[in-house]
Amino acid sequence: MFFLRSATLNPADCWRVDIKLVCVEESYSLSVGHRGVLEAAKRLRLREPFHWIASDGWGKQESLVQGVEEVAEGAITVELTSRRVAAFDRYMAELTPDTNRRNPWFRDYWQAFFGCSLAPDAAEDTACDPALRLRPETGFVQESKVQFVIDAVYAFAHALEVLQLDVCGSNRYVCANMRRYDGGDFYKKYLLNVSFTDIAGSKVQFDARGDGLARYTIFNFQRVANGQHQYKVIGQWGQGELNMSRGEVQWNGGTDPDRPPQRPSQSPSDGRDLTPLTPTDPDGDLWVTDLTPAEVSVPLSVCALPCGVGEVKLMQQGDTCCWMCDKCEPFEFMKDEHTCEDCGHGRWPYPDKLSCYDLEVQYMKWTSPLAIGPIAIAVIGIVLTVAVILVFLRRDDTPIVKASGRELSYMLLAGILICYLNTFLLLTKPSPAACALQRVGVGLGFAFIYSALFTKTNRISRIFDSASRSAKRPSFISPKSQIVITTLLISVQLLATAVWLLVELPGVRYDYPDRGQVILKCRIKDSSFLVSLVYNMVLIVVCTVYAVKARKVPENFNETKFIAFTMYTTCIIWLAFVPIYFGTGNSFEVQITTLCVAISLSASVALICLYAPKVYIIVFHPEKNVRKLTMNSAAYRRAVSSSAAPSFNHGERCRCD
Repeated sequence: MFFLRSATLNPADCWRVDIKLVCVEESYSLSVGHRGVLEAAKRLRLREPFHWIASDGWGKQESLVQGVEEVAEGAITVELTSRRVAAFDRYMAELTPDTNRRNPWFRDYWQAFFGCSLAPDAAEDTACDPALRLRPETGFVQESKVQFVIDAVYAFAHALEVLQLDVCGSNRYVCANMRRYDGGDFYKKYLLNVSFTDIAGSKVQFDARGDGLARYTIFNFQRVANGQHQYKVIGQWGQGELNMSRGEVQWNGGTDPDRPPQRPSQSPSDGRDLTPLTPTDPDGDLWVTDLTPAEVSVPLSVCALPCGVGEVKLMQQGDTCCWMCDKCEPFEFMKDEHTCEDCGHGRWPYPDKLSCYDLEVQYMKWTSPLAIGPIAIAVIGIVLTVAVILVFLRRDDTPIVKASGRELSYMLLAGILICYLNTFLLLTKPSPAACALQRVGVGLGFAFIYSALFTKTNRISRIFDSASRSAKRPSFISPKSQIVITTLLISVQLLATAVWLLVELPGVRYDYPDRGQVILKCRIKDSSFLVSLVYNMVLIVVCTVYAVKARKVPENFNETKFIAFTMYTTCIIWLAFVPIYFGTGNSFEVQITTLCVAISLSASVALICLYAPKVYIIVFHPEKNVRKLTMNSAAYRRAVSSSAAPSFNHGERCRCD
């Protein structure tokens, strides 16, 4: 925006802003003239046009814009509201250079207006016709300020009349007191208190500062059809109220008058075209609110636009009026209009960016879509495990149940059941108690399974290794011994977990993977959790080794091949689980789901591979549930006769189940 006070337009300044809004002061227009400014703007040939706002020094004068209409197009000007004084037109029509000799400039005005010479001294000069008169038919138009000149004269006359009554009384002439009056209080006491109705019917009076009643007509210099231009009244200002037809404003480069404008659908009676706006108008801007389609091209010229929501002002050095808007970070709020401040971890700004609120704490919920799968697997696994336990209890004395080692089978089934139950512990909202149970439960379930499998495969391996070397019965192969060994192996896991709980007390923590999330987790590291399973991983490896060693035992002797397949599959599951678990650390839901599925799959592999064949025979083929192979059977003797010692006592019965 430029406030023009000199006759120079700096092109560098003009290129520095996107929209050039020029406010021309009246003092400048009177001293230099608007026309020179318009011509200078035309010479600049700017890509974007100027938008002019001018005082009543411009008004609606046609002579100012003649020849520079394209530059002045869209200008908004004001002029004091006045009415034509018919008596003045009659007075001017009677004047001639011969009858108006008291005005020394009238002859020059006459010659300039009619383009002739009253005293031609050259052949090319045109002599003025004596019949010429200042009338509308000859192009004379009354100056809009004539009414105010007349009002000024009448104001002094009324003030002098009141003065005469005060100092002279009933004397109708200038008395001695009035002659001696020094005029010291004339302005404040008499002139400012004048009030009358003028020759045009308008009320004339002054306020305490000497200003008359403000009444302005607002014009818009518009392009009309066929490339012509004219001033159009778009509003009035009077008595502190603005009535303006905003939809009628045409800006430079705006509405094309040769195309029918898209007017709003409201009728004039609904108040849209003339909306009274007071100086305290809450919109604060007459040109950017309640716009019609014809007002789409309204220019906006400001030093700095108001900053939006979540933006603070960056003031320019040495300039207190202009600024740049800087957007706060998503996690920051506006401490004041110049400062963004971090809400802090676990907090987020409200949409208006004026304050912060606590973020919702996230944790794995049973209703989460990612939790449905693990829960379904766990529920099915629990049902199947309980069913197997019930089948084994009902057929506890049958050969297949005895051959599988009842005691170790029940311990293994208990471990499988614990593994399935771990899913619900892992999906429970973290708390110190829940976190402690998670640490115990995960390791304990695997310890039951793989301790029992280790004991079983170790027993089978030792029996057949011993049978191939001597007839002496291996030690610690009785059911009671097997239970003790398994219990000791499980105790190692329990002892390690107890130490872990004492060293790193169970609790919860808040994790902030990014500024927009707060996750409630157990207070343990992912690496610590996996380290706690190292013992079970050792058991898995050892079980796998023993399963490989025992893979050549007689086909119908125990379930060594099923154990071997179980261990191979378990190794594959955990080799796949570890990288997935660490690779999904950025998503706690995926990580917990992966852990639940890995635990349930390990339990399911053991349940299906070790117990499905047995349950199938027990339930659907009870005729096959007979004792086929024992250590004193002929089949077993054929399997080990080539390597057994002669002193092996075949009469000593040994249940190798």
